[in-house]
Amino acid sequence: MARILILGIGNSIMSDEAAGIRALEMFEELHGQRDDVTCIDGGTLSFTLAEPIGAADQLVVFDAAQFHSGAGTVRHLEGEEMDAFVRSGKLSVHEVGLADLFDMSRLSEDLPTHRVLVGIEPETLGWGTDLSPKVAEAIPEAVRLAKATLDAWAAQA
Repeated sequence: MARILILGIGNSIMSDEAAGIRALEMFEELHGQRDDVTCIDGGTLSFTLAEPIGAADQLVVFDAAQFHSGAGTVRHLEGEEMDAFVRSGKLSVHEVGLADLFDMSRLSEDLPTHRVLVGIEPETLGWGTDLSPKVAEAIPEAVRLAKATLDAWAAQA
């Protein structure tokens, strides 16, 4: 059985920066009961996430991401496409970058084979605890894409 890590990234007091955390919460409510799934609120990231990332076979990351495609746009970037996007610095700025965590996993040769970023284009990143309407409406689509990805990976196994 694959070890699946669902990671939500974001700052819950910076409006749409919390999109990844809100998507994680919905995913956990709908699909988190499985024994092979671990859901972690990664907040604004830290090196403590290197261990659970390295222990996973499959990784889904929810985060706010700048695609320059309009607020509420949801994109699914998998494998090398995700790696290139993460390395480009287009993700929101966090204490530790996801690229740094991936590099740590590569060095220890335990980067999850299957990995995907489900990014949601933010509208506003100011102070506030509520998502903008467009981003709030995008959360179910992000969760659906993540679940569809896990289903596709399971079918390949």
